[in-house]
Amino acid sequence: MKKILNIVSSAKGNNSFSIKLSNAIIDKLLAAYPGSQVKTHDLTANPLPHLHENQLNAFFTPEEKRTDSHKQLVDYSDQAIQDLKDADIVVIGVPFYNFNIPSALKAWVDHIVRGGITFKYENGAPQGLVTNKKVYLAMASGGVYSDGPMKQYDFAEPFLRFILSFIGLNDITTFRVEGTAYPDLADAAFPKAVEAVNEYAF
Repeated sequence: MKKILNIVSSAKGNNSFSIKLSNAIIDKLLAAYPGSQVKTHDLTANPLPHLHENQLNAFFTPEEKRTDSHKQLVDYSDQAIQDLKDADIVVIGVPFYNFNIPSALKAWVDHIVRGGITFKYENGAPQGLVTNKKVYLAMASGGVYSDGPMKQYDFAEPFLRFILSFIGLNDITTFRVEGTAYPDLADAAFPKAVEAVNEYAF
């Protein structure tokens, strides 16, 4: 039995390929680990606040000196981090918005990457503090970015792999639905992605 954290960041709801792909991954996980629990955080329905001055002040105020307002602001981050720490497996839906991740997902990243809590520096080098977890990225894009001339414009997967590894999440597997905006690729895009999921040994 596993605890699975499902991070949703698409604004397209039931029409979202990243959500459909995440669901396919979760179905395979539930088949591989019967009785597992899934906790979903939809960042579009329940967004985390983008960083602002008061938020940063709350983060950097010592705990014993925080006001009620500080505590409320820090609670968003603390809960997101606790959800991450509680999970054995993390599934992150990643639609491509302007060659990168949605701002709602970036806000989540900004809340989970906190010095002294999810990473620290030791002898001048960063050390991730969130370890022993498996991460699956369910990426969706109208174009094809896994290979070919557009690969250089994929700023989503490299960023996520770097920042997640920075806090200790190094075991990352990516599945992609891509080419949905191309008439000759669209019909096969999602079935091809699901086939990759079905062939993967979870």
